Amino acid sequence: MGKIIAIANQKGGVGKTTTSVNLAACLGVLEQRVLLIDADPQANASSGLGINVDEVISGTYQILEHTISAKDAIVKTSSPNVDIIPAHIDLVAIEIELVDKEEREYMLKKALQEVVNSYDYILIDCAPSLGLITLNSLVAADAVIIPIQCEYFALEGLGKLLNTIKGVQKVHNPALDIEGLLLTMYDSRLRLSNQVVEEVKKHFDNMVFKTIIQRNVRLSEAPSHGESIIKYDATSKGADNYLNLANEILKKNKK
Repeated sequence: MGKIIAIANQKGGVGKTTTSVNLAACLGVLEQRVLLIDADPQANASSGLGINVDEVISGTYQILEHTISAKDAIVKTSSPNVDIIPAHIDLVAIEIELVDKEEREYMLKKALQEVVNSYDYILIDCAPSLGLITLNSLVAADAVIIPIQCEYFALEGLGKLLNTIKGVQKVHNPALDIEGLLLTMYDSRLRLSNQVVEEVKKHFDNMVFKTIIQRNVRLSEAPSHGESIIKYDATSKGADNYLNLANEILKKNKK
């Protein structure tokens, strides 16, 4: 039975997609079967793994609509052991279309039931909002990773997200767990970065991953080549960080 992990934070630019793509690739390299679901209308996770977004005909939109099965939307990527259900800008419309549907929060959960046993991990790259698509992702997930950038407004909005998670646990998905808070965009030269790390650890202690994702030029270059950091530059600091994160998650989830 695969573990479904949503990567969520309603703040934009915190490293959600970077984490989704590179964690998927690193888990794949560590011989885990991974399915990445692009649940963000910007479709950056799809293009980050070399998918031509303009050519996507079957993707997250269609499986949320239930016009096709999840199995039929899966696309192989060039990353070892990594498949993807891609997104397209038309995913924006699903928020409106699902509004009056019954059990609208459970669409993704239902769609994934037929594929969950085919993978070790299913990662969901959530949109930077707390709308219906993100809600579907949290209802479908077993756990959530929350990326937090080491910058001034890091903790702003975190309370809101944690309240949303609590609400989902209470009403829709009592088993939803927080896999961990992931500190991203860390620059050891900046006093602010170190202050944010201290602050987050002080408040959340053992909920914080030991691995910290550092600012890394290669990491920001990789998506423009449609490649994960492992494929683009396996010797970079970014590749090292995400491999450490993948290993930390595997260790934590050892059955």
